Amino acid sequence: MLLFRYVFGGAIRVTGVSYVDYLIPGVFTQTVVFGAMGTAVGLATDLNSGLLERFRSLPMARSAVLAGRTAADLARNVFVVALTATVGFAVGFRVHTNVLGFAVGLALVLLFGYAFSWVFATVGLMVRDPESAQAAAFPVLAPLVFASSVFVPVNSMPGWLQLWAEHQPVSVTASAVRALILSGPATSDVLQSLAWSAGILLVFVPLAVWRYQRTA
Repeated sequence: MLLFRYVFGGAIRVTGVSYVDYLIPGVFTQTVVFGAMGTAVGLATDLNSGLLERFRSLPMARSAVLAGRTAADLARNVFVVALTATVGFAVGFRVHTNVLGFAVGLALVLLFGYAFSWVFATVGLMVRDPESAQAAAFPVLAPLVFASSVFVPVNSMPGWLQLWAEHQPVSVTASAVRALILSGPATSDVLQSLAWSAGILLVFVPLAVWRYQRTA
């Protein structure tokens, strides 16, 4: 955040709003997406140590281990987002709407991060060791975070990249959070972000549970 605020921020122009106000909602989104990688690493570590085999021998629901892991990562994200907001306010970020808009924006970010934790739960169960989990996560994260509207407006990108950057889930969520916090029409972006989160959960929750059941 400090790098983009004070090193790159002077070279980036955003119409209608200061760059720091544009940046921080994107950083919220980036933070929870990168944080979701911890789910993959944590599950791969547990699997490698034999802890999941002990859990599997207990009379508990198959989804309980995964639900507990993702809920713990959600709790961690609450702290991380609060810390990010605190640092953001310290470097000049301001809310242009109201407290409700700010709270809804953060809730949307946390839901999105929770959905992504199920994606990486699946990754962690597939690769089976922490190093591979980290290596497998980056090819997923890089095109989502860096080819998005997190740091720069989509209209500053080449035309062939704009189509991807405008409609992928990280950009949609960052745009929704900006609209809720900075003002502007928010309904479309919020609904799209909710749809992405719901779709990811519908696909990856059962996929992660299925993979957990098949893990030796």
